[in-house]
Amino acid sequence: MKKKVLFIDRDGTLVIEPPVDYQLDAFEKLEFYPYVFRNLHFIRTRLDFEFVMVTNQDGLGTSSFPEETFWPVHNLILKTFANEGITFDRICIDRSFPEENAPTRKPRTGMLTDFLDNDTYDLTGSFVIGDRVTDVELAKNLGCRAILLQPDMSMIKEADLKKTCVLATTDWNKIAEFLFAGERTAEVRRTTKETDIHICMNLDGNGTCHIQTGLGFFNHMLEQIAKHGGIDLDIDVKGDLEVDEHHTIEDTAIALGECLNQALGNKRGIERYGYCLPMDDCLCRVALDFGGRSWLVWNASFHREKIGDMPTEMFLHFFKSLSDAARMNLNICAEGENEHHKIEGIFKAFARSLKMAIRRDIYHFEIPSSKGTL
Repeated sequence: MKKKVLFIDRDGTLVIEPPVDYQLDAFEKLEFYPYVFRNLHFIRTRLDFEFVMVTNQDGLGTSSFPEETFWPVHNLILKTFANEGITFDRICIDRSFPEENAPTRKPRTGMLTDFLDNDTYDLTGSFVIGDRVTDVELAKNLGCRAILLQPDMSMIKEADLKKTCVLATTDWNKIAEFLFAGERTAEVRRTTKETDIHICMNLDGNGTCHIQTGLGFFNHMLEQIAKHGGIDLDIDVKGDLEVDEHHTIEDTAIALGECLNQALGNKRGIERYGYCLPMDDCLCRVALDFGGRSWLVWNASFHREKIGDMPTEMFLHFFKSLSDAARMNLNICAEGENEHHKIEGIFKAFARSLKMAIRRDIYHFEIPSSKGTL
């Protein structure tokens, strides 16, 4: 079996990078990255990655960064990790300045030639973990994938690098979850004589979305699912709006439900249940269960024919189609005076319930059912 590797940056990844001079040359500057010990220990003991530290230390050994200020702190870092059961199979330190363009300096691969063209390593199944674009570039140069310790991928401008980077997060809990349990993404295309729908979803995203259904108010409601559910969601719909809105709304719900069901996979480790939301004059309650069976209880009434360009009679139909396709129980109740607030509250409450129900716990990675299946 080929070996997989985590090529791990040090400053900004394992430890907090000092903000002024970017040199970790004194004990008082040392601060470990939050949750790094618990999660690296989990990865080390539960997965089969080799650990390789890869770090640029500008001018190490020169008057600007004397070795006697570097090694005491570095050795304490290594000892602290070792005390937590985390050891590194190899440590690669480049001492050059950026302007030297040394072949050993990240993102170049001069320190890592032993891993290239080596049949004992599976680089496509390996990752570079770091906080800079150069770490993503290193991953591309090695032929592996990157995990970026940043809130999002906005610092990555090149399309090829975006493909290389599979996760952007500042949370080591998310990194361990991703490496252990995998990504939860899905893509569904549903094409009929009435609609052509394409949906891409990432359950572990950041709430970014691109929604285009041809119905402005429907777009706004679907955006609530992404934003308040913390999922990335792209929805593109071309429907027969010249007839009416029915097919566009119904088929979007079916495709969205199929996408949810597909992304959840075997549902191992999820919370399964989610629960409610006040919005101004309205109280909206949404309880859901990804138990594998569809059911909808709907206690919400609307007196206007339309809100925006969306018929109010389609609200019930949307959630019925969604619950059927996603194979989930939905219990929805809304009370209040303002019709806009009621339905927006329902969508937001659904999103929050969804966020709660899909949360995954890799430390209790079991099917959430006494039957052993969902």
